[in-house]
Amino acid sequence: MSIKNQVATLIIHIHMHNNPIIKTIHYVINITSTEAELFVIRYGINQATQIANINYIISTELRKFFIKDCQNSIKFWEYPSCKN
Repeated sequence: MSIKNQVATLIIHIHMHNNPIIKTIHYVINITSTEAELFVIRYGINQATQIANINYIISTELRKFFIKDCQNSIKFWEYPSCKN
């Protein structure tokens, strides 16, 4: 991620067994560095969970996020796509 002239460029790489399988580039205007970091983490988790046979998510960005403040946490909610 880099922020220049209030435009953040986010480049996300998803790898499986050291092989790149997804590369995405996003541009966002007027975003803080914390918001950009959280977006990258959320997007990476969302993409990884859509890939078959994923058992582990390893992210240096998650590690940095948790080390930055011991109060940082991630919560997961289930939102069914349709009501039964």
